[in-house]
Amino acid sequence: MSSSALDNEPQRTTHSPDRPAPHHPKMALSVWIALLVLLTAELMNMLDQSVVLTALPAIQESTGAGPVAVQWLTTAYSLPVAVGLITGGRLGDIYGRRRILLIGTVVFTAASLLCGLATGPGVLIGARLIQGVGVAVMIPQVLATMHVTFEGQNRSKAFGLYGAVLAIANVLGPVLGGVLTQADLFGLSWRPIFLVNVPVGLAVLLLGRTFIPESTVRKADRLDLVGMVLSGLAIVLILFPLAEGHAHGWPLWCFAMLTAGALVLGVFLRHQRRRQDNAPLVTLSLFRVRQFTGGMAADLLQGLLCGLFFMTWTLYLQRGLGLSPLEAAVAFVLLSVGELGGATIAAKTAGRFARRLPQAGALIATAAMVTYGLQIGSHQADLTLLAMTAPVVLIGFGLGMVAGPLADLSLARVPHEDAGSASGLFNTAIHLGIALGTALTAVVFFAITGGSPDGAVNRDAFVTVLWWVSGLLALMWALMFCLPKQANNQAD
Repeated sequence: MSSSALDNEPQRTTHSPDRPAPHHPKMALSVWIALLVLLTAELMNMLDQSVVLTALPAIQESTGAGPVAVQWLTTAYSLPVAVGLITGGRLGDIYGRRRILLIGTVVFTAASLLCGLATGPGVLIGARLIQGVGVAVMIPQVLATMHVTFEGQNRSKAFGLYGAVLAIANVLGPVLGGVLTQADLFGLSWRPIFLVNVPVGLAVLLLGRTFIPESTVRKADRLDLVGMVLSGLAIVLILFPLAEGHAHGWPLWCFAMLTAGALVLGVFLRHQRRRQDNAPLVTLSLFRVRQFTGGMAADLLQGLLCGLFFMTWTLYLQRGLGLSPLEAAVAFVLLSVGELGGATIAAKTAGRFARRLPQAGALIATAAMVTYGLQIGSHQADLTLLAMTAPVVLIGFGLGMVAGPLADLSLARVPHEDAGSASGLFNTAIHLGIALGTALTAVVFFAITGGSPDGAVNRDAFVTVLWWVSGLLALMWALMFCLPKQANNQAD
């Protein structure tokens, strides 16, 4: 990519007086620094979803947290994220995406400091909840700002780098959590996993204020408060029973909440239809754009298969093969190396292959999943890390080719004034998919194992999971036909 290509592209953002105009020679460097800051904000979010997992035993021992409190250390973070993404996206559209991103960063950074200083489980859970609120406000601005700042091949390259960050975060979170906890820096045990966010968050604030161009809708409308409450309530009623149902044996209240959630969602959609000319929270006309609707459905399935695959894969590696936690972590590193390779290909091709690239990635991952399943069935307990390297790396390689291009192509035709709303919806889809995938483990995996540590039972159950995931990948491949076939169809 030449700098002149970026210098000459149209800028659809508003620039402060001290920032160079779009044609200024320094603009190319400033925009790529802005991208680095945006991707760092996304990386902080992804890391904090998983960094706590390997530190849970140390946290439990230090704070005296019981099993329910330990579970809420992750739920308290993920629930407000899922609930607030749509509202966070629209806040950026109305009040300025840079401003809202920086506000979310302040909340997230302050909450991270509180996490690191917490002495009991109650304060820690509350701080995790505040972290989730900050992320819900901060993260929709990442994709929205990328969407309105970059054009053509530059945008495809930026989204390719976004996919690479997601790939890195998948492995870096658990590894970083384990390393920082084991290092016991300054005798702080697990606390550095949260305190490390403080200097990083401050860097995002300082650099973001300087380099991220502000963008907003020309006519700033009021926030749809009724829609915000209805959407949040619907998501809570749907996600909470999905997250808690398996632990409680799927009691009647879970199904009652899911039904209520569906009803509230219907009320929300009716309310949005009535407000389409009066600043709705969600612009329903977005769903008339075929590539956005199809891409969002594919994103939902991507979250679903990730929620189903990664949890059960961990159990298979340790129970089915008897690997140690460190050996299991090496397997995740192999998959993430493949993901990084696939994401790098996506970034280098810069959207030239349009939907054919993520579709090829889905097919590669499907073939590797099937191969892996056949390999598990033939080797049983004798399967080694070395022997599974090829299918595992190829699974990661295929998945790495999907994330960035899928986001790029799905949002390509979204009007810039709705970029925040669309980004919030897109991010909500994958979080809802992860919750559905986690709930599906009860049917696909735990219904077979019954929680048994028996290796043979866990191996058989995981093979069943692989057939399900292969089917989801095939369906995701089919949905990608909604995306543009030619790269030039991405233009607005």
